[in-house]
Amino acid sequence: MSQLKQTPLQALHVELGGKMVPFAGYEMPVQYPLGVKKEHEHTRAACGLFDVSHMGQILVKGPHPAEALETLVPSDLVGLANGMQRYGLFTSEEGGILDDLMIVNAGEYLYLVVNAACKDQDVAHLRRGLGEHEVEVLDRGLMALQGPAAATVMQRCCPEACDLVFMQHGRYSIGGIEVWISRSGYTGEDGFEISVAAENAEALARRLLAEQEVEAIGLGARDSLRLEAGLCLYGHDIDAHTTPVEAGLIWAIGKPRRRGGERPGGFPGADIILHQVAEKDHHRKRVGLLGEGRAPVREGAELYTEDDKSIGVVTSGGFGPSIGKPVAMGYVGIEQSQVGTQVFADVRGKRLPMIVSKMPFFTPGYHRG
Repeated sequence: MSQLKQTPLQALHVELGGKMVPFAGYEMPVQYPLGVKKEHEHTRAACGLFDVSHMGQILVKGPHPAEALETLVPSDLVGLANGMQRYGLFTSEEGGILDDLMIVNAGEYLYLVVNAACKDQDVAHLRRGLGEHEVEVLDRGLMALQGPAAATVMQRCCPEACDLVFMQHGRYSIGGIEVWISRSGYTGEDGFEISVAAENAEALARRLLAEQEVEAIGLGARDSLRLEAGLCLYGHDIDAHTTPVEAGLIWAIGKPRRRGGERPGGFPGADIILHQVAEKDHHRKRVGLLGEGRAPVREGAELYTEDDKSIGVVTSGGFGPSIGKPVAMGYVGIEQSQVGTQVFADVRGKRLPMIVSKMPFFTPGYHRG
């Protein structure tokens, strides 16, 4: 068994009583003594601090980084203003999703954040595809401050960052520590993602945890929070066998990159993906699912119609503490994808009713200005 990597906050996690587990090649805290449910509820009510330093942070430098990266992703990057962040997808020649990522126009270069489990393949993919452009892998900490009190906390620590709106990015200082801050996150709440030099990560985390509203939050609550927010987890809800259209991520395909746009296609799998966009020619769709009672429906549960026809599978599922019901997402046939359709999940031989529902499952708190 290969040695697990550790983030710059490893010692702090242990000090705080974090229950450490293997995740994407790293030793990460799944929960703290507060427990997953209370960590989830605290983030929704106040503010949580998440260590996401396991994710890959990358710079793309060169003469025309936006134009170059558009050959690998369907996003509109040429039209991305300086200081703005955009969600993107690496696609394959078969139209599948190789990873999802965040892309920031940082002026002279692009700053990318990719998933931990995919970062080595993503770096190789970038270096193969971008030719003369430099792909620099950063050794930095990354943490997310999330929840309705995140702006209150940030006002005390770095008031200038509170001028950011959702999906904006800037460079600041907190207590003399240089930080890169994006107003975004993975919980459906207002919040900030903060990149910091690895040697300063623990000092910054302690500074934020000293604020009365802030609790350390582990991977368990991070998963239930993002599920309630209807956000995909790579390798579960999206993968190389899923197209952006099937995944309900058409909005991640920039309008200039679609048929009839200024720069149509030009990314891997464009013919397949753009055909699905234009012709609505796909046979399954990612949907939200709300259950009854208390029994959660987990990933892998098969989905059926009332007359026992197999129609799909759950890709993420659990109990939604903020909703008070089981919540899940998964793929069903187009015929069963209408909101309000009843389906049945097979849980240990018992068929549990679920209703196809809109996502997110609650009203997000993103700060759009």
